Amino acid sequence: MSVFWPVVLATFLPNPAEAADRPNIVLVFIDDMGWGDFSCFGNQAVETQNIDRLATEGIRFEQFYVNSPICSPSRVAISTGQYPQRWKITSYLAHRRMNKDRGMAQWLHPQAPMLARSLHDAGYATGHFGKWHMGGQRDVGEAPLITKYGFDKSLTNFEGLGPRVLAYKDAYDGSPVGLHTLGSDKLGRGEITYRDRSLVTESFTSAALEFVKKAEAKQQPFYVNVWPDDVHSPFFPPKARRGDGSKRKLYHGVLDTMDEQLGVLFDYIRDNERLRSNTLILVCSDNGPEQGAGSAGHLRGFKTHLYEGGIRSSLIVWGPGLLRSSSAGSANRDSVFSAIDLVPSLLTIAKVKVEPLQKTKYDGEDLSQVLLGQSNASRKQPIFFRRPPDRDSFYGVDDLPDLAVRAGNWKLLCEYEGSDSSLYDLKQDAAESHDLASEHPDVVQRLKDQLMAWHASMPSDNGATYQPAKRKRAGKSK
Repeated sequence: MSVFWPVVLATFLPNPAEAADRPNIVLVFIDDMGWGDFSCFGNQAVETQNIDRLATEGIRFEQFYVNSPICSPSRVAISTGQYPQRWKITSYLAHRRMNKDRGMAQWLHPQAPMLARSLHDAGYATGHFGKWHMGGQRDVGEAPLITKYGFDKSLTNFEGLGPRVLAYKDAYDGSPVGLHTLGSDKLGRGEITYRDRSLVTESFTSAALEFVKKAEAKQQPFYVNVWPDDVHSPFFPPKARRGDGSKRKLYHGVLDTMDEQLGVLFDYIRDNERLRSNTLILVCSDNGPEQGAGSAGHLRGFKTHLYEGGIRSSLIVWGPGLLRSSSAGSANRDSVFSAIDLVPSLLTIAKVKVEPLQKTKYDGEDLSQVLLGQSNASRKQPIFFRRPPDRDSFYGVDDLPDLAVRAGNWKLLCEYEGSDSSLYDLKQDAAESHDLASEHPDVVQRLKDQLMAWHASMPSDNGATYQPAKRKRAGKSK
């Protein structure tokens, strides 16, 4: 099936005064963090006090999903409101040859229906600060710049083009300091700044804060992505937070430092009366944790898996002037929705009308009332998943499920052709420990029919035939 290239236009605002009353939006998208890594989600090893403070003043969502268990497609989904399969980005974007071998695009098509572009066209100042990973990495240097996707300004890392911050890694043990660039330093197309890896998130936060202040001075509403590449490996926290040097201690040191650095931006918004009353901050992760680093809490699986630990993300929404006042400090344990739902929901909150062309529709649903604490509803349609084409086996699992669907309390996983089905009642068994497929054949068949129809409707990748080259370092991925 061919890929369509939809265009979505946003209605322009008639005057700047009306634009100034629109709510500001900050989307923090953390990299490779587990569902249980915030202390407000159960982590007792590290106190993520700045993010926890958002939760005590906002809403903690416990059944929120991202739309892929790996980086690039997850970012496509939260940016477009559509399943990433529509854009043939189904695993992390890597070298040109590897992308082609996996049946993937080289970058996100610039005509994708970007949330940023819709907001920009409606009068918002738009900025992206942090990891991109939707084009412009490894040896793919001709991808569109981030500003081609509706952003006024950007600062990224080695997974994007334009101005960027690249890291050097200091182990604090006298060994030579290494660079972490993955070839980005050779791609050109943007000024490069080098900083210690423990300070890269600080660079993104500082740039975002400067952008916010400029928009505020112009009385212009803003939409800002703050997408740190923390807490992704390699883990190089400040020396004081390295603990015994074990993988998990290093991970926690990075998590603690990231929380502290993000807190500078959070505090500025909270302490500014106008911004506090009219800004929505959302914080979540792009996929589950790397094995041996972060924690998915009681959930099964890790990054790259379609089990809950790979695709369920902790989500915190903060906005004292926008959320229902009685929702402050609450936990929403009922609403089932995903990253594709954020785009239409945020456009509704921003009072932006979107006019679809070519009969293009978001895969996401408008759940703005849920985000604002006014409803505990869920998506009406199921949430569908397809594994990355290069991840049929990973982290010690020889044959990972190819497809999955979440519908109501039920979750079904199976192979591409529908075999090896397993069924779980997530209300009773969020850990996916008791397979109920044999007890509910009617539910299995119903969900399988829906899942197979969705799978057939999406552009294909090479997941069924892809044979990866032998890994030099097993278990390492982007």
